[in-house]
Amino acid sequence: MEPDGAVRGLVVAVVVLAASAHENTAGIALLDQVVEQSSSMKKALVDQGFKKKVVEHGMNVGVEVEIIERNPDDKDFVPQAKRWIVEQMSGILMFYRRLVRDYEHRPAPSRSRVLWAMTSDMSRCLTGATIASWRTA
Repeated sequence: MEPDGAVRGLVVAVVVLAASAHENTAGIALLDQVVEQSSSMKKALVDQGFKKKVVEHGMNVGVEVEIIERNPDDKDFVPQAKRWIVEQMSGILMFYRRLVRDYEHRPAPSRSRVLWAMTSDMSRCLTGATIASWRTA
């Protein structure tokens, strides 16, 4: 169980595109999926790779999109507020071997693997079970 007030980043929707696709394309597709699946989503936090197109699309579909920007005065690594939630989820997904590398040639299997990993992670959190890491095998 998460402590009171703790934030647990959960995957609401998954979009898998070719590496050549711009982040705006992914952001717009992701917002469309989120709105279709969840009417309670009010705000999305994104990194600087997303541009105003995604923010404008978010306004059109009723989701406030906030771009978490790095302070230009910071010269060294400085953790960004709220961004750790996304980084934590990426780290959790890396426990699932098929998500560490791009083994798939089509988007659908990659998308299903992310959904499978999230189902496993949520089940683990609900039951208090631990996950066996392939890294230590």
